[in-house]
Amino acid sequence: MTIERRAIPALRVFLVVLFGVLLVFQTLSLPGQFRYMAEQNPHDAPLRWPATAVTVFWLLCVQVVIVATWQLLTRVKQDRIFSESSMRWVDVIVAAIGAGWVVLVAVDVFVLTQADDPGMPMLLLLLTTGVTVVGLLVLVLRALLRQATTLRTDLDAVI
Repeated sequence: MTIERRAIPALRVFLVVLFGVLLVFQTLSLPGQFRYMAEQNPHDAPLRWPATAVTVFWLLCVQVVIVATWQLLTRVKQDRIFSESSMRWVDVIVAAIGAGWVVLVAVDVFVLTQADDPGMPMLLLLLTTGVTVVGLLVLVLRALLRQATTLRTDLDAVI
């Protein structure tokens, strides 16, 4: 049994678990947490709904990446990863990461203009750097997939 035959089912189990946990956070945990924070600190109450919307959006971006990853795993299992349909799913991942990154940068700008201590801006800088690295890594992997797809197409044409 190859490593893919073991890794793909395990990864799918954890993707389902992660998707479910994110769904609980989106619908119950985050809205409840921001409501509680607004009650405890009325000064920050106007931020309740924008903070809820932004965090739910970020989790939605992660869920889109999970669905696209699931689709790519299906193509790996069927030995169809080197196809144009795979490129579309990688493009979906890039778009989701990009959308989340744009909103994260907007939050960074807002927090930087409002912050009175460096803790939160530094945490957001770390998060933004991490998301940037992941996004750029996916772009590099996309280019590698494009090259491999082209080579596979050329090889199939020769054979």
